[in-house]
Amino acid sequence: MNNSVLRASGDPMGAAIYDYHKNGKAAKLRVFSSQFDEDEIPVEDLFRSFEDMPELEQVALKAAQGRILDVGAGSGCHSIALTGMGKDVMAIDISPLSVQVMLERGVHARQVNFYDDSFNEKFDTILMLMNGTGIVGTLDKMPAFFKRIKQLLAPGGSLLIDSSDLKYLYEEEDGSFMIDLADDYYGQIDYQMQYKNIKGQSFDWLYVDFDTLSYYAEESGLKAELLYEGEHYDFLARVICP
Repeated sequence: MNNSVLRASGDPMGAAIYDYHKNGKAAKLRVFSSQFDEDEIPVEDLFRSFEDMPELEQVALKAAQGRILDVGAGSGCHSIALTGMGKDVMAIDISPLSVQVMLERGVHARQVNFYDDSFNEKFDTILMLMNGTGIVGTLDKMPAFFKRIKQLLAPGGSLLIDSSDLKYLYEEEDGSFMIDLADDYYGQIDYQMQYKNIKGQSFDWLYVDFDTLSYYAEESGLKAELLYEGEHYDFLARVICP
């Protein structure tokens, strides 16, 4: 697995977060994919308060307990909400500018790649939100992902992770789904981001259905349970370490 971190010169999301933090506004954070039309991420949404978060995220933050690791923390909005609840949280991100912003916002944050073996602390809860399964990249990397989860979780600890089942993109008028089972898993997406003149490298991002997530968790000796199911094929899962 790739365990590198970013440099500021290749950190479009971090640059957008930094601009918004400093100026209260940001330019367009553009998102490209070979599978979809160009899109954009509203940067102000990355600074939302607990009250402005979707119900799925509120459920996850309330469920987080003990020593918490907030992975891919961005601007630190989830960590700030957790701290406001009196909870103990550490935030990590590969983005140097995001980590700088989090530190300035009072978040206990470090620039660390989740897969870096030199980072070997133990946590009671690992939190991965805003399609947390994206960090896996592709389905064949799921066993390595859960192996890493087991290394970081304390006994009895749990992973709180969300995703969406993209099968709705293949739904026919009669309610059936036209998915080519011989093709790659339909939730594997490639993305690339650009902010002003800063363009990041293309990366793989995984959306996964709950049954598939549960299967790989159980294959790794973990147990997955559905905590929340949204109206748009989105869900929150808790994966428990024995």
